[in-house]
Amino acid sequence: MSIKGMRRALFFMMCIVLVAGCTSNPGAKEAESQSLRVMFWDENYFFQQYGDLFAMQHPNIEIEVVSTSNIYRDMGPEADYEKALEDFIEKEQPDVLMVNVDQLETYVSEGKVRELDTLIERDKYDVETIYPALIELLKERGDNKLYGLTPNFYGSAILYNADLFAKHGVQLPHDGMSWYDIIELAKQFPTEGDEKTRVYGFDNNWGINLTQLVSLISSSEGIEDIDTNTMKITLNTDSWKKIYQTAMDAMKSKTFYDPGENGFRGGSMEEYYQSQPFVMGRAAMTIGDTYVLRNLKEAEDALKDYKPFEIGIVAGPASSTEPDKSRNISVSEVFAIAANSPNTDAAWEFIKFVNGDQFAKIKSRSLNNGLLSRMGYSNEFNGHSLDAYYKLKPLPRDYSGLRKIPNGFYEKYQPLMDAEIQLVEANAKTLDEALAKIEAEAQVALDQAIKDQEEKKKEEEAKGGSSDGTTGASSEDSTEDSTGAESSDDGVIVIE
Repeated sequence: MSIKGMRRALFFMMCIVLVAGCTSNPGAKEAESQSLRVMFWDENYFFQQYGDLFAMQHPNIEIEVVSTSNIYRDMGPEADYEKALEDFIEKEQPDVLMVNVDQLETYVSEGKVRELDTLIERDKYDVETIYPALIELLKERGDNKLYGLTPNFYGSAILYNADLFAKHGVQLPHDGMSWYDIIELAKQFPTEGDEKTRVYGFDNNWGINLTQLVSLISSSEGIEDIDTNTMKITLNTDSWKKIYQTAMDAMKSKTFYDPGENGFRGGSMEEYYQSQPFVMGRAAMTIGDTYVLRNLKEAEDALKDYKPFEIGIVAGPASSTEPDKSRNISVSEVFAIAANSPNTDAAWEFIKFVNGDQFAKIKSRSLNNGLLSRMGYSNEFNGHSLDAYYKLKPLPRDYSGLRKIPNGFYEKYQPLMDAEIQLVEANAKTLDEALAKIEAEAQVALDQAIKDQEEKKKEEEAKGGSSDGTTGASSEDSTEDSTGAESSDDGVIVIE
């Protein structure tokens, strides 16, 4: 027996009782064996998350994973990733495609994926208990039709220490708060005391600096510094001035935890938890997904003298102009059926299963791959309601235009921005002056980078090759832990 076969057999023995209890018709057998090619980024992870469970329910369907990891492994930063993916699909001919929402929209327009509504209607498949905002988002990318479904999504909420709010007489957070609201609330907390014992109004894992706060606000508000339609820098605007001024005021208030060079860089698990003011009950608020709740539970279990506190969770950060919507909701694993697949029924069985009740019931025990799209199963974690993560509607975030921006541009843009903002912080220049200079000089750098890119492309074409010199940025969300930390077997945390 192969290693894969042994692993599946062991997994089957471990889970058979659980799945048997979820099976509506355990005696049913499929008529004949079928094969199914599924495009996914990693074979082992696929079987861990999806494939093994599906195989237990559908032993007659043999899944072969066509991994996209090899596409990107050998490609440089100037490669055309989307073209490489299209070539890969054309060559491998997968039945099921795993795509992000931007790719889904493209493939719908090109007729490369199959519409699912007729299959849903045929099988009376229940989509009513799938997070309605996700269904709406997917339909928007499919001309008001469903071409894909996602079993999970990533979202943030505002978590707060209710004990600190009560102690300092500050009004509790509420659903629909924007970053501007969060900052004003955080500034109401005291700043006295040393860094290791004092209270902070806001903490983001290991702290937050000005650049990070500006990025969080602008992303939440949907404000871009480059218009990729016109390739013009759009930084010297009232919107950007408000963002920068708000962020600088927040950092000057000293209520935002910013350890600078003294932040956590590695050590024991105890030191890892103790480096985070919110986890240790010394910060009023943080932003995060269910990882924060897992962190709190693990800290309580690991630290001998840990003092738990009352945790509240509200929906946010929301857009300041649309408080019922958020740009902090993202989808990275949408499963769709290739339009030319000869195995439509088998592909649909897979998509039905990983988006269904049985799968959600099993996965709700861990929540290790984001939040479940199928509602009614991940209602709470360690006694904390997760309702807040399902309250806001997602606002679209289109990163496809970033591929137009040449690599060389950012090498000049970021140092220019850092230098000018530092002058503002030192009161050596006004914010208006700094943003005006950044916009002007960055535009020159962008124009030159585009020119260099075009010349390089012509040279490559003349040599018989092809290079577009772009960043190759993709809207596919990373599945890496949001902390960027890795944990070794001996309980030591290393920050990369």
